[in-house]
Amino acid sequence: MENFSLILAIVVVTALAFDFTNGFHDTANAMATTISTGALKPKVAVAMSAALNLVGAFLSVEVANTISKGLVDESGIRPEVIFAALVGAILWNLLTWLVGLPSSSSHALMGGLIGATIASAGTGAVHGDVLVTKVLIPAIAAPLVAGIAAMLATRLSYSLGKKADGKSAAKGFRAGQIASAGLVSLAHGTNDAQKTMGIITLALVAGGAVAPDSDPPTWVILSAGLAIALGTYLGGWRIIRTMGKGLTDLQPQQGFAAQTSAATVILASSHLGFSLSTTHSVSGSVMGAGLGRKGGVVRWSTATRMFVAWGLTLPAAALVGALAESVCDLGDWGTAVVAVFLIASSAAIWKISRREVVDASNVNDTDEPAGVVTTAIAAVTPPPAGTVADDLTATIPAPAAATTEPAAPPAAAV
Repeated sequence: MENFSLILAIVVVTALAFDFTNGFHDTANAMATTISTGALKPKVAVAMSAALNLVGAFLSVEVANTISKGLVDESGIRPEVIFAALVGAILWNLLTWLVGLPSSSSHALMGGLIGATIASAGTGAVHGDVLVTKVLIPAIAAPLVAGIAAMLATRLSYSLGKKADGKSAAKGFRAGQIASAGLVSLAHGTNDAQKTMGIITLALVAGGAVAPDSDPPTWVILSAGLAIALGTYLGGWRIIRTMGKGLTDLQPQQGFAAQTSAATVILASSHLGFSLSTTHSVSGSVMGAGLGRKGGVVRWSTATRMFVAWGLTLPAAALVGALAESVCDLGDWGTAVVAVFLIASSAAIWKISRREVVDASNVNDTDEPAGVVTTAIAAVTPPPAGTVADDLTATIPAPAAATTEPAAPPAAAV
């Protein structure tokens, strides 16, 4: 085993920086609906999510092994390649966070890794079968499965709650929503934290610090769990706003259905070793829950921008990763140039974000326009029984009392 080199140390630190961005980028996956419905206060929600993300990091290493052993050929990877991959992933995470779009941190990481690997060792170093079966197919299937499940669960929730007392039912669904949000956070830790574990383990193998085919060391699991938990605690308020208020307006029944459906999909994929995007799963379930309530609508203008970001994530991160690897391949000074570029770009994005601050105090404010389709659907589809609309009563003015006095005769003609 070789000593821990400087480039390997840089890769590990950069990987943990990515894990940190993953945490605040994906906090919305677990807590956006809980915050938007008022089930939990914003800061309490992100603290709970951070703790459960840390716990989830210790539950499994299947996804970590998919990345460290399955996606690319370990023998053709150098630490500089992994550093370049992380540059692409971090920059894409920060850009999408800046505009409040819930794109996939997982796909950003894998896109960066694929692009940097191809630039370094050619297309043969990427295992196409693993990419298709454990990345691309789950990326398409996850939002569909979670969305359909959430839509059916929402309809079932309203059907079962028709005869229940309104306030008691709402309180029960809020309690269920808190529990399901905790489950999503735990699932996020078992899936997303492991991606960083896998990338660090791959770097350790490439640098000769651990033997090939090794599972992530304990210190890697702990550091990755702490990094994603810290990022989660700070809260990605911009994306929480989009996920909680920008896509659709959720009631507690819908929030419970959305989070339970998403958590089930994420936990199942973690068990199977699928490198699933929790963003895709939760976004699909939120849209499904929005469509599942009679009178509920999805803001398709927001959804369209989100779908575009999903489609661009893999190729954009791959392109940046490939360019960064091309510069790193020039030598140590090339790696230094890429590192300076990453730091400067990150600082610039942060400075731009300060022009319009989104935090716990205004996260539930939204100026998202409804759009033509959304407005038309809302106009013709009445809300279901038991919603806020039922608490509004219309007052119909009584007709004017008929007078018994005879009408005045018309004036005589002159």
